[in-house]
Amino acid sequence: MEIFNTIIDYLASCFATSVTTEQFVQASYDTLIMVVFSLILGSLIGIPLGICLVTTRPYGLLENRRVFRIINPIINIVRSLPFIILLVAIQPLTKVIVNSSIGTIAAIVPLTFYVAPYIARLVENSLLDVNSGIIEAAQSMGATPIQIIWYFMLPEAFSSLILTLTTATIGLIGATAMAGAIGAGGIGDLAVSYGYQRFDNTVTYICVLILVIAIQFIQSTGNYLARKARHE
Repeated sequence: MEIFNTIIDYLASCFATSVTTEQFVQASYDTLIMVVFSLILGSLIGIPLGICLVTTRPYGLLENRRVFRIINPIINIVRSLPFIILLVAIQPLTKVIVNSSIGTIAAIVPLTFYVAPYIARLVENSLLDVNSGIIEAAQSMGATPIQIIWYFMLPEAFSSLILTLTTATIGLIGATAMAGAIGAGGIGDLAVSYGYQRFDNTVTYICVLILVIAIQFIQSTGNYLARKARHE
């Protein structure tokens, strides 16, 4: 975190702004909290859903068309909602869960609802790309569907799943910026409150630079880990 603070200090020192370095750092930490917790919760929901989509679909390992026809449209409906609309639509539920509809912690609820179906679709695509010959070989050895999923499909798709979570993380960062429009905190809130509403373009530019640096770091890390998983 010292390196990150140094970057923030350097950016703030290069431009005269109405926002202090401490405010930039706090906003960055708020964004980090929202991304990390919503990614963890979204993954706990989205990964099983993605596996369920693959295995219960027609001709899947655990074919169950009724389950597939329930889960598939629900995911489509949630994914079809722009995040800003989802954010407002589930405010009553957010208030029930965290006793508030404003702030960093409250934003984690809609962010989780946003990213979970997104991860589910990405996981579905990753698992569907697994060579069918591997699954057939596992079946010929007498492996159960659970064993096939755990010991064959997931390991084979591991590098792709890393990139899936990388993509989801980057999508979450963009969503946290939009969450700032309703006072969720983070870089987006700083850009709206000080950059847009107070006409301080410099704050906006610094917020953009922080987001670009964060996204480049996450994408590069994800690409590196995916290459390592492929043993390249």
